[in-house]
Amino acid sequence: MKKLVICRHAKSSWEDPRLNDRVRPLSKRGLNDALMMANRMQTNHVFPEKILSSKALRAKMTAEFYLATFEKMNVEYEESEALYMASAQEHLVEIKKTSNKIDTLFIFGHNPGMTELINYLGEPLENLPTAAYMGFKFEVNSWENINATNARFWMYDFPKNPSPKTS
Repeated sequence: MKKLVICRHAKSSWEDPRLNDRVRPLSKRGLNDALMMANRMQTNHVFPEKILSSKALRAKMTAEFYLATFEKMNVEYEESEALYMASAQEHLVEIKKTSNKIDTLFIFGHNPGMTELINYLGEPLENLPTAAYMGFKFEVNSWENINATNARFWMYDFPKNPSPKTS
């Protein structure tokens, strides 16, 4: 079984409007939300074997909170330029490159592509909020075989959520 957790970066800062979009850092709220969501994931006993992040600073900063939370687990970490503002199909291309030794993959990126990916996998969602994540399980042995027909909803959580949803 393969497990995929789709994580949107936390709230970014707009304090300096001159900054290129790729180098915008997290806001104070984003820093707090990223830490809170990583801790919730750990509390729910969901652990990544690999984290794949967009190279945009806000996505990397969000992913780093998860890396710190799971630091004793020797989580693999990789950055991909292809995840920056990627479509659902571009996300799938990157996900399918994952080694089959990895069973649980977390990806960090941006909307609208992350919401598109979630909808493609069969969960109707208007917008994946900042710092939110949604997980899917796939009854397959290879990442190359994941698709909408074998995706099953696993979990969904976001910072203002009073009761996270899991299956």
